[in-house]
Formats: sequence, structure tokens, C-alpha cells
Amino acid sequence: MKITEEIIYVGVDDHEIDLFEGQYYVPNGMAYNSYIIMDEKIAVMDTVDKCFGQQWLENIYGALGGRKPDYLIVQHMEPDHSANIRSFIETYPEARIVGNAKTFTMIANFFENMDIESRKVVVADGESLSIGKHELTFIFAPMVHWPEVMVTYDRAAKALFSADGFGKFGALDTEEEWDCEARRYYFGIVGKYGPQVQALLGKAAGLDIEIICPLHGPVLNENLEHYISLYNTWSSYGVESDGVVIAYASVYGNTKNAVLALAEKLKAKGCPKVSIHDLARDDMAEAVEDAFRYGKLVLASTTYNGDVFPFMREFIWHLTERNFQKRSVAFIENGSWAPLAAKVMKKMLEGSKELSLIEPVETIKSAVKQENLEQLDTLAGELCI
Repeated sequence: MKITEEIIYVGVDDHEIDLFEGQYYVPNGMAYNSYIIMDEKIAVMDTVDKCFGQQWLENIYGALGGRKPDYLIVQHMEPDHSANIRSFIETYPEARIVGNAKTFTMIANFFENMDIESRKVVVADGESLSIGKHELTFIFAPMVHWPEVMVTYDRAAKALFSADGFGKFGALDTEEEWDCEARRYYFGIVGKYGPQVQALLGKAAGLDIEIICPLHGPVLNENLEHYISLYNTWSSYGVESDGVVIAYASVYGNTKNAVLALAEKLKAKGCPKVSIHDLARDDMAEAVEDAFRYGKLVLASTTYNGDVFPFMREFIWHLTERNFQKRSVAFIENGSWAPLAAKVMKKMLEGSKELSLIEPVETIKSAVKQENLEQLDTLAGELCI
């Protein structure tokens, strides 16, 4: 697949995978992207997952038209992008490996007894490599989302090879909306590193970019303002959409009944969006995604052994691990003799910045009663302001 006359896609689709990184459901598979830049010299951008090494090498062979690559540029050392470095250098023994100092430290960690000392090209931040009319400039992006990450700007094609930035879940042969699966990917995998993404966006702002070539998901070459704007919102922890997320953990259904009652009251009052997540059954990554997408969050949990229900504890950990902030949060707790869930949830959120905690806490003792419904109506009014 040609991206431009000189940039060729040689990546692969994975429809065998069930969990990406061992935890994220990917019903539409995953794409591992790799690119070739054809010029006086030839550069291959990254490798692919180990399960697809032979297919990737065949893709490269078919694209080269009898030529041989001069460089393998390693932007990111996660194994889904670097696993076939050894196969590449064995197939093309004259090619050189381009990376930064941290890249080569990690190569030594991953690949034992692989001597590439004479083939190393160690680049610095902002340094360029000319392969003809294509001048490739390497821009370091530490902790987006590993310390060795760098992106590459091709001035001739006005293309940014963005590593894991602007990536999404899903294979390329699947038709689906970019925003949703890119958002779930971002907050699941990169979301902790918002300041670092902001720093990279600041560097990219000075570049003339017409094409974004990520390591996962489709090449972006239209409406780039939309994608960059979303990344700016996500990485600055801004509110993307107006709405209320209700995340709940219920044992016997009474806390769930309170959640459903609140949802109906929110809808009746004209709330633009109400998103409900049963944390024991729904995709946790979807719940995390929505908590960062919308501006208001309701946490509803049964008290469990003087604590919160385990799925709620896990959910809040996912939020705080990703620097959850700048949101309004309300609490619903349930307990038959000592309701303590709200106290625990608040404690877990103490380190989160710029949270507005909505008071009072809605406390249910066992089952939802008329007074609870009236209090939920008041809470709905607060959330719809």
C-alpha cells in the first residue's frame, strides 16, 4: 500500500490476538505498522510483532523491487514493534540500525548475543539523516510512553512517523470510528503521560505536517486538526464532551437500582449524555475512557468488608494511575450496617488534582427507599447544572 510515491506501508494486521498488552480487549484485532521510505537510500521504519515476522519480511521484499534497505530506524522498543530486529539484520546484513542511546541499551536487553556494534547509528535529539531528497529528523519523545521513544519527521513528504502517538486499537481492514478506539487506546496506554505528550505536541506544532504515520491504526492524512485537537484535550486532561458517567459495583442489585434511578432522573432533566458502567461486567478500559471523556463522574459502590467492592477499587486505581483530574465527582454508597464506601473512595482520590467533590454523599442502607429517590433527584439537579 502506497502512502505517497516514496512511502510504502509494509505492516500487518493481527486478528488472532484477544488481549492487547495482556489486558485490553481488541475485538477488531490490531495493526502493527511499518513503513519503507524509498530514495537514493532506503529506510525501513520499525518492525512488527514476533508472530508476523515472516509476513513482514515478505512485505518488505515485495516493496523493494530488488533493492536492499540501507537503514532500519527503531523509534520504539516495545516488542510489538521491535521483535524482528534480529530477523531483519540477518536478512539484510549490510543495513544499519538507527536509534538513540537508550534504544541500543534496550536492544541489548531484549536480544542476547546480537552483535550490531559496527552497524549502529546513534542519533541525538533534533539530529537529521539524509537518504536523498528525504531528510529525516529525529525528535525525542521520552515517556510517550517509554523512555527511548522518538518520532521521525520527513520534511520532503511532510510526514510525521509518530511511534505510538495517534495510535488506536483495531486492524486496518476493519471499518470503525477512529475517535472511540483511539481514545480507549490513549487513556489505557499513554494517559499517564499527559505532560510528556503535551511537550511532544509543542515540538510538533512547529512542523509542517500533512501525514501522520502511527505504529498502530490508520495513516492520517485528512482533517489533521481534529486528531491533533483531541490529543491536546486528552493530554491536558480537559473535558472532551458534556455528560455524566456513572460507574458502579453492586452485589445484590440494590446499588444498581439506585444508579438506574439516577440515570433516569438525569435524562429527564436533559443531561446530554449518561454513560453507565457495571464495573464487574463491562470492559474496564471503556469505563476509564468515558471517565476521562466526560466532565462529571458518579462513583457508586457497595461497602465490602469495611472497604469498597474490589472492582470499584480497581477502577479508581486505573483513574489515579492515569492522573485523573479536572472533574466533578459525586458518590453513592450502600451498606447494611456501616456504610463506608464513600469515605474509602474519597481517600483514594485525595491525590487527584482539581477535583470538585459534590456533596452530600448519597447513602443507601440496603435497599433504595423513597427518601433515597428524593435525594437522587436533588443529585441529578446538581449534576445537570
